[in-house]
Amino acid sequence: MKRPLPPEKRLARALAELRILVVCGSGGVGKTTTAAALGLAAALDGRRVLVCTVDPSRRLATSLGLSSLPGRPRRLDLTRHPPAPGGALYAMTLDTKRTFDALVERHARDESARRRILQNRFYKEVSDALAGSHEYMAMEKLLELSEDERFDLVVLDTPPTRHALDFLEAPDRLLSFLDTGVLRYFLRSYFAAGRITLRIATRTGALALKLADRFLGLQFLQDLSEFFLAFESLYDGFKERAGKVYALLRDTRSGFVLVATPSGAALQEALYFHERLIEKAMPFLAFVVNRVHRSSGHGRRGRAARAPELPVDFKRRLLSVHEDYETLARAELRAVGRLEVDAGEAPILVPELETDVHDLAGLRQVASALLPE
Repeated sequence: MKRPLPPEKRLARALAELRILVVCGSGGVGKTTTAAALGLAAALDGRRVLVCTVDPSRRLATSLGLSSLPGRPRRLDLTRHPPAPGGALYAMTLDTKRTFDALVERHARDESARRRILQNRFYKEVSDALAGSHEYMAMEKLLELSEDERFDLVVLDTPPTRHALDFLEAPDRLLSFLDTGVLRYFLRSYFAAGRITLRIATRTGALALKLADRFLGLQFLQDLSEFFLAFESLYDGFKERAGKVYALLRDTRSGFVLVATPSGAALQEALYFHERLIEKAMPFLAFVVNRVHRSSGHGRRGRAARAPELPVDFKRRLLSVHEDYETLARAELRAVGRLEVDAGEAPILVPELETDVHDLAGLRQVASALLPE
C-alpha cells in the first residue's frame, strides 16, 4: 500500500504544479504571512507567482517590506533573493469596490443599466459592505486572475473574517441578498413602470412602508427599490460567475491550505473548515499551525539551576519563566495532537519567531519552516 506524502512534501508539490492556492483561516492566525511565504517559495523555484490579499490592514505590504500595495499586480524586486530562471513574484491588494463595479459593468444589459446602478446612492454606500461582498469579490477576482496568462500560480489570502467558513458561503449569502424576488414578494403591489410608487404606498396603509418612511425617508426607499430593480438583470450573471468559481475551487489545479494558531478555538475552526472542504469535494492540501512554542528541553533548566554566577532571586524567577514556557509548549502540543487525531492529518508547525516578519528575509525564514529541506 502506497504511503501518503507528508504534508510538507504535498505542499511543495502543490507549489510546483498547481494553478490556484487558497490560504484560509480565521482572523489573526497568520494567513497573510503564510500566503506571502508560500508565494515567495514558489517564485524562488522558478514560477511566476501572484499573491493577492483582501486584508484591509495592509499586512501583506508590511510582510513584503512595502508601505502599500496597489489594486493591480506589482512586480517585486527579488535581486537580494535571486529566483531560479523564470521566477517572479507579484503582489496586489483587492479593491472590493472596483471589482464590484467591474462585475456590474460586465453583466449590465446596456449602458443605461450600468449607469443606473453605478450612480445609485444606495449602491455607492453599501457595495463594499454588503454581507459577503468582500469574500464574493475575492472569489470573483480569483476567477479573473486564474485566466491571466502572466501568472503560473495565484495565491489568494482570503479576507480576515470571524469565521473562516464565510469564504465558502459568501456567494450564497450575497446572491440571497440580491435576489429581487424576495423584495418583490413584500412590495409587489407597489412596483409600477420600474419604480415603487412610494407616496401612494405609504398612504394606502402598508405598515412596513409607513415605518420605513418614518425612520429612513422616501428618498432612501426610492434608491433602495431602484437598486434592487436594476440588479434584477444582473442576478443571473452573478449566479453564473459564482458557479464558475465553485468549479474552479474544486478543480484538480486548485488547493486549500488551512492556517491556525495552537489555540483551541483556532484549531476547532480549522477542523470544521476541513470537514466542510471534504463535504464540498474541494482539494485540501495541508494544515499550518503558526506561532508554536517549542519545548526547550530540561537541559536549559539544569544549566540555569547550576549557574553559580546568577543571583539566587534572579535564578528563581528565571526558572519560573522557564516552567511557564514549558507548560505552554506542552499544552499547545496536546492541542495540535488532538487536531491530528480528529482530522487524520499531521499539521505543518511554524515556530514562534523572535521578531515580526517585515521583509523578504523574514518570509524566507517562514518558508523554510513550511517547506523544510
